[in-house]
Amino acid sequence: MNEPREPRSRADYQRGLPDYHDPTAGFAGAPPAQSALTLRLVLAVFGLVVSVLGGLGWLATDLPTWPGVALLVLGAIALVDIVVIVRRKARGEPG
Repeated sequence: MNEPREPRSRADYQRGLPDYHDPTAGFAGAPPAQSALTLRLVLAVFGLVVSVLGGLGWLATDLPTWPGVALLVLGAIALVDIVVIVRRKARGEPG
């Protein structure tokens, strides 16, 4: 089995992780790709707000309930994504 590894630092992520391959790194002088965690967080929060408000608004009408429930499920997925992003940013990943 593998030995337990130490937590990675911000410097580890800046150097690049083992077995990570960026096919566009250095292509035509381009810098290596970076993670866009902050943008992903903003979009996930937007999706959470829109889907929860839309789902609750839909359920307040006399229309069929399945679209409102589907929007609330999408809001739950966005919430899980927010938790994953916040954990990744807390451990020091750039972006």
